Amino acid sequence: MKKSVLTRYRVMAYVTGVLLVLLTFGMIGKYALDSDGAADFTKVVSIAHGWLYVVYLIFAFDLGSKARWPIAKQAWVLLAGTIPTAAFFVERRISRELEAKVANGEPAVAQA
Repeated sequence: MKKSVLTRYRVMAYVTGVLLVLLTFGMIGKYALDSDGAADFTKVVSIAHGWLYVVYLIFAFDLGSKARWPIAKQAWVLLAGTIPTAAFFVERRISRELEAKVANGEPAVAQA
């Protein structure tokens, strides 16, 4: 597996995570605080997050298929972009798991 596959997943995990946290703050401002301008902010961030989440799904699925993850692990990584801050924790765990193997040019999963 190439390092670029892991890198693009990591970038999209951070982008998706940041946008989801911003969207959460926007929703709090819109509904709980009834803040002026929060509706426009929320609209822009939700559209950006929605489109970039699709890109995240593509990159995460590509990473998972190249790493030959089981379906449960793949689903866990794909859903991380829907829970505020989860993308950061999942990205860190996945990166630690795969970085050493990618640096050494080893396959992501040991061949049986």
